[in-house]
Amino acid sequence: MTFHLQPVRVGLIGAGRMGSFHAENLAYRVPGATLAAVADPQPGAAEKLASKLGVAKAYSDLHALLLDPEIDAIAIAAPARTHAEWVIAAANAGKHVFCEKPMAVTLEEADRAIAAAKSAGVVLQVGFNRRFDTGFAAAIAAVKAGENGITQLSRSVTRDPALHDPSRIPQWTIYLETLIHDFDTLLHFNHGAKPVEVYAIADALVRPDFKDKGLLDTSVVTIRFDNGAIAIAEANFQAVYGYDVRGEVFGSKGMLQAGHITSSNCVRYSASGISMETSRMDSDLLREAYVAEMIEFARCIRTGETPRATGEDARNALEIALACIESVTHNLPVKVGAR
Repeated sequence: MTFHLQPVRVGLIGAGRMGSFHAENLAYRVPGATLAAVADPQPGAAEKLASKLGVAKAYSDLHALLLDPEIDAIAIAAPARTHAEWVIAAANAGKHVFCEKPMAVTLEEADRAIAAAKSAGVVLQVGFNRRFDTGFAAAIAAVKAGENGITQLSRSVTRDPALHDPSRIPQWTIYLETLIHDFDTLLHFNHGAKPVEVYAIADALVRPDFKDKGLLDTSVVTIRFDNGAIAIAEANFQAVYGYDVRGEVFGSKGMLQAGHITSSNCVRYSASGISMETSRMDSDLLREAYVAEMIEFARCIRTGETPRATGEDARNALEIALACIESVTHNLPVKVGAR
């Protein structure tokens, strides 16, 4: 492991919505790091984003970015189903890696990505942003310290604000890209326990006309752990009132709650009733968490620390996601770790 005294020079793969958001954070809000290059295979996309942020280097050839000797680390915000191949390629090129979730969509891919990072001696951090939200981080720390006692029940909710174009959503997105956040959260709400069984039900309730095309936009998942605890994760792709991310863990010593939907703590009281403004984008609701995860990434590269959201964490959450897919496919509970 090479420790860095100078700012970490990060190259970004992916100039879409989330990539652009990460790029802006790296360019302006992450001490210890600098955005040094942008890469995207779409003609002109990398150049446009790089020019907007004053970044000198733009690549349409992603492999050329990996070969750039002036790049220390790669941030991957490419389409989800390509993440594993870029994690492996970046690690093999000796670059530290930040990867948006999911890190992989098969366990074999996940194992290869983890092995590549270990072999290269590079940092591998996965974008489980909820772990960097102050409320979720405090709840997880309290569970780990035993302050909440033994976890008995837990719950995690993700409700996206709008389902814009269902034709662009790949099959099983609700588990591999949405609920995977909740699975990671629930694993850390029950520190030290392992999931043993999953039962998932799902349907297309927001856009039933797309169900025969493979879209599932609503799901509830029950997870049983080896210490007897039961967890529930739920997701829906259209909450008309805003982006809704919340968690709760009930233990033998009490209960912890985390998450919110409001964009400010201002509550309006008027003749029409009581109202609050809500967030409509993940990049708004969790803005500080997105910045904090990049700050940790840069710090881990500079100091040799292990990030809190590792490749192994990504694999553990993926294992539950894959069990959900099997459970929905066969309409049966599925043992975790049996595949």
